[in-house]
Amino acid sequence: MTDPVVDKIRSNPKYQELRARRNRYGWILTILMMVVYYGFISLIAFDKAFLAQPVGDGVTTLGIPIGLAVIVFTILITVMYVRRANTEFDALNQQILKDAAQ
Repeated sequence: MTDPVVDKIRSNPKYQELRARRNRYGWILTILMMVVYYGFISLIAFDKAFLAQPVGDGVTTLGIPIGLAVIVFTILITVMYVRRANTEFDALNQQILKDAAQ
């Protein structure tokens, strides 16, 4: 048993556009995150000497700022996704719901 409203939404071209845009954007951000994260892990695994280089005269090594950069990058791409979801994706969603209510 299917709901006619659900069928109406699924057949709406705006819904198909929303799904395509959201999925494409999600995959792009996922790939970027995987490259950054696995790049950092690969550095840990294969080039420990590079990460062990001291920064300045202190005891901090190059691995610390690079690790922090990975964390900051994660926060930035999350902010990018949330901002786009709250503007573009939500606007399309509202249009789809408005069309389905008619």
